[in-house]
Amino acid sequence: MSPQQFAAPVLAASDNEHRTFSLVLFAAFVAITLWITLWASRQNKTAADYYAGGRQFTPIQNGLAISGDYMSAASFLGIAGLFALSGYDGFLYSIGFLVAWLVALLLVAELLRNSGRYTMADVLAFRMRQRPVRAAAGISTIVVSIFYLLAQMVGAGALVGLLLDVDGESAKIWTIVVVGALMIFYVTVGGMKGTTWVQVVKAVMLMTGAIVMTVWVLSKYSFNPSELLGAAADKSGKGDAFLKPGLKYGATNVWSKLDLLSLGLALVLGTAGLPHILIRFYTVPTSRAARTSVNWAIGIIGVFYLMTLVIGFGAAALVGGKAIAAQDKGGNTAAPQLAQELGGGAGSTGGAIFLAIIAAVAFATILAVVAGLTLASSSSFAHDLFANVFKRGKASERDEVVMARYAAIVIGAVAIVLSIFARGLNVAFLVALAFAIAASANLPTLLFSLFWKRFNTVGAVAGIYGGLVSAVTLVLLSPICWGGKSDTIPKGNVDALFSETTVAPIPLQNPGLISIPIGFLCAYLGTVLSKERTDEKFAELEVRSLTGTGAH
Repeated sequence: MSPQQFAAPVLAASDNEHRTFSLVLFAAFVAITLWITLWASRQNKTAADYYAGGRQFTPIQNGLAISGDYMSAASFLGIAGLFALSGYDGFLYSIGFLVAWLVALLLVAELLRNSGRYTMADVLAFRMRQRPVRAAAGISTIVVSIFYLLAQMVGAGALVGLLLDVDGESAKIWTIVVVGALMIFYVTVGGMKGTTWVQVVKAVMLMTGAIVMTVWVLSKYSFNPSELLGAAADKSGKGDAFLKPGLKYGATNVWSKLDLLSLGLALVLGTAGLPHILIRFYTVPTSRAARTSVNWAIGIIGVFYLMTLVIGFGAAALVGGKAIAAQDKGGNTAAPQLAQELGGGAGSTGGAIFLAIIAAVAFATILAVVAGLTLASSSSFAHDLFANVFKRGKASERDEVVMARYAAIVIGAVAIVLSIFARGLNVAFLVALAFAIAASANLPTLLFSLFWKRFNTVGAVAGIYGGLVSAVTLVLLSPICWGGKSDTIPKGNVDALFSETTVAPIPLQNPGLISIPIGFLCAYLGTVLSKERTDEKFAELEVRSLTGTGAH
């Protein structure tokens, strides 16, 4: 998401009192999470502790942590904004993100928990040649994580800078550096235990904030959803069309219809291939606990997305579509603006305080997500690339954990530097690209590895690299990176990476419709064109994935 899309509205009364309160909130959250991380660090004695939290988390704890990992600032701010400006069409994102968990539950969660140890590549490499498959999976994991990290960290810079009413590029840079430093600390010191508890605290904060806003909004309309929807439609400036499909994703031509389908595919299939989500299945003691924790996550996330509906429509009704669009044309400041309005409006102490609280929740959301992403990428580097590719499986557990900590520092530093350079760009394509790569590169190889006896090393490597390269290429050729328009193709990105006037070579905003089939096709062709067979290992993997026998 772009910096503007994450940014909270500027405090109308930005006096020292309000800024001090905001700083105290941020400092309190940071202090709590630092204490949690230090406490968790004392319990990290083995590789299983660092990578998987000792597999000691209960289903509800892991369910909260999965929710905390999944509900990013883009979910909280972005989806509420879509409801506020586009009405009915906001359902596409909320339903897509929720339905995606059914794919993860039914096809991935339990089987992955039984088959692997620490990373996604453990499953892929079980019946394949270790080095090429782990190298491909490690690269894919790091690429997805880096793109996601940039979006979150650039957003943090804008959010904190505007909340504290500090202007200038130096303020954004220092905020990015601070967020990056905290992220590195959580991962290097606390490992999975520390990161998990940070995510649990964040999930509780986010759900509490959303519940308060939801009840507050409904109370203003006598807890009558119909009255709220009517008020939102009236204040939106779009009338009855606000409550009907078509405002944002109007199917005016074949490309818009295909774009809608492509986005839906990426949302539904991408979650089951996101590395930082997949590693959460290893933190529970049994496959049943993995399944139960996903059930908890589905419940928590489902309730959350229902509340974003009330928050989004509440923002449309109480703030107004015109005021929201004036602050941010993407609507992603709708939730903070609603908080300010509920607290008493712009210029009031109550408005400033509630705005600061909700912005602090958004900041907590960013910190928890970046910690999970950094842990996934550093774990994959240490366990897959260092231990099994470079050291050919001869590294000790201690060496792996040490390398994971070094990798977290390096990946964090790279993310900080890239985020500083990207702070002025529209980085909406980073989030879309992360989901598209996950669905195009990771998911086909995971599913084929678990369910197709004929699948082999060549197919796994071809599927990962084919999906990865196609997704990246298609996004670079899409309207996200180009600014021109034609009679049939809508105008592209206002902050185009390339030409601001040239029409994008590929009209699709999201590459999923093309790159996901390419990923499956590459995996299939690589397999059938190779003579390698792994039938015996597949039988062993099948028993292991279904029963958990010999998994750890």
